[in-house]
Amino acid sequence: MVINLDNAFGIHTRALSLYSQRTAVLAANLANADTPNYKAQDIDFKGILTRLSSGGNESSQMAATQAGHFGMKTITSRAAERLYRQPHQPSLDGNTVDVQAEQAAFTDNALRYMTTLRFVSGKVQGLMTALRGE
Repeated sequence: MVINLDNAFGIHTRALSLYSQRTAVLAANLANADTPNYKAQDIDFKGILTRLSSGGNESSQMAATQAGHFGMKTITSRAAERLYRQPHQPSLDGNTVDVQAEQAAFTDNALRYMTTLRFVSGKVQGLMTALRGE
């Protein structure tokens, strides 16, 4: 019997990738909290995950413009689309980073990442137990 890892882990592997991308974006926001005219960014995590779980994929289609083109169907885009945050109270220097909101988002993202990682780890342990025949 062939084990399909996409079925075993479900959407959680993509969620881990998105959480790590969001961590990098939030860390960049915090690092640039004092940079003039820096615009805070974020990833629409819920929208991307909803699109992925509803059967969509994160790939963009390539169009063959001539008959001699190879049959490559997709190119996977690894980076999620970044969106700019609307500031609650913009600063005078044009910076839109709210340090407390970014820290809260970073902490929330880290907790969700760890929870998803523990879930995937439990799935791996279950598969290892099944393979050992215990």
